[in-house]
Amino acid sequence: MTALLAGAHGSSLVTDTIYPSRFKHIDELKRMGGRFKLQSRAAVITGPSRLKGATVTASDLRAGASLVIAGLSADGITEIHGVEHIERGYGRIIEKLEGIGAEISKVNYIEEIV
Repeated sequence: MTALLAGAHGSSLVTDTIYPSRFKHIDELKRMGGRFKLQSRAAVITGPSRLKGATVTASDLRAGASLVIAGLSADGITEIHGVEHIERGYGRIIEKLEGIGAEISKVNYIEEIV
C-alpha cells in the first residue's frame, strides 16, 4: 500500500499497531524518490512522487512486495536484493507478473573471490 500511495495526490497515513518494524522498507522507497516520514507507528506519505529505479533491499515479505510494486511503477531499472523473502511468500511471482506484461527477471550473481 505504501508504494501505491506514493503515486496518490495529497497526504496519506498508514498505521501499524502490531509490528513496530513494519516500515523498514520506507528508507528503500525514499531511495527511489518517495516522500515519506515516519511518526511513531505510522508512515506519512506525500504524493504524488515519481519513483525512479534504484538498488534496494527487501527486509521481509511485505517490504519485498512493496518494493516490487514500486519497481514496476518506477522509471528505470530497480534491483531488489533479499528476494528470498519475496519468493517465500509469493510462489512463481516472476512468471505471474510477466504474464500480465511486467518487465521483470531474476538475476543470480556469483561473487568472485580474489
